[in-house]
Amino acid sequence: MAVFVAASTVCAIAALAQVTLPEPDPAASLRDRYAALSEQLEQSSLQQGLYLESAESPHAVQGDVYAVVNYPFATVSDTFTNPQNWCELLILHLNVKYCRADVGDEQTVLSVAIGKKFDQPLSEAYRVKFAYNVTASGSDYMQVDLDARKGPLGTSKYHIALESIGLEGDRAFLHLRYSYSFGHMARFAMRVYLATSGHGKVGFTMIQDQGNRPPHLIGGVRGTLERNTMRYYLALDAYLGTLATPDPQRFEESLERWFAATERYARQLHEVDHDAYLTMKRREYLRQQTPP
Repeated sequence: MAVFVAASTVCAIAALAQVTLPEPDPAASLRDRYAALSEQLEQSSLQQGLYLESAESPHAVQGDVYAVVNYPFATVSDTFTNPQNWCELLILHLNVKYCRADVGDEQTVLSVAIGKKFDQPLSEAYRVKFAYNVTASGSDYMQVDLDARKGPLGTSKYHIALESIGLEGDRAFLHLRYSYSFGHMARFAMRVYLATSGHGKVGFTMIQDQGNRPPHLIGGVRGTLERNTMRYYLALDAYLGTLATPDPQRFEESLERWFAATERYARQLHEVDHDAYLTMKRREYLRQQTPP
């Protein structure tokens, strides 16, 4: 009898193990996140409807921007499920020197060159290949993922993800995630940067350390991550803002929008003056129109 009971128990456990739990609904999860962040979005110190958070572990960092935008969900979905549009917006970022979408039957790849915040030849930039995937594209939810195995200076597992849902009043809720991992070489390079040109630079999160130090803006690795996450979000927003502009003028307007948006956060994001930025990006955009 004891053997029979034990065997029955094993069979029952095995049967339970084979039960497939339902996959979480990403649209519902994002709606729950929107509801949970309602107070932070309403009272944001960045601007109403915009919230940023970040996290750091021993070997990785992650930044998340949540934003309510005044564009219909269909517009957002149509725009960002087109890989060519990603190159049009990524080039607005100071460190992106080139981007080209190679659309294949099985895989679309964004070939991106990452460099310094000033004009430089492509031969001096680091090439990163992002696998581009439209993970979801429906009537009420969309998600796009960009993943790269390797990045500059020993960084790896780059991940840029954008998901969105529709809101009432022809608005949409966006979630942009930017993360990467790093090893010893990347950590050393970051220490050098933070001790030299990155010294004194800050992010957006106000923190309270233990002790008598007053509340202050976060610096270090998380500060660097937050600045780049915000730059990528502002590029998305600038590109959305130019959709009604005819093609010949669209890029120029997106440059003006991106620069003006970053200057609203000059404490964190100011690096070059207006004319230097426009001159550099015009050259890079012209170079982007042809294969390297």
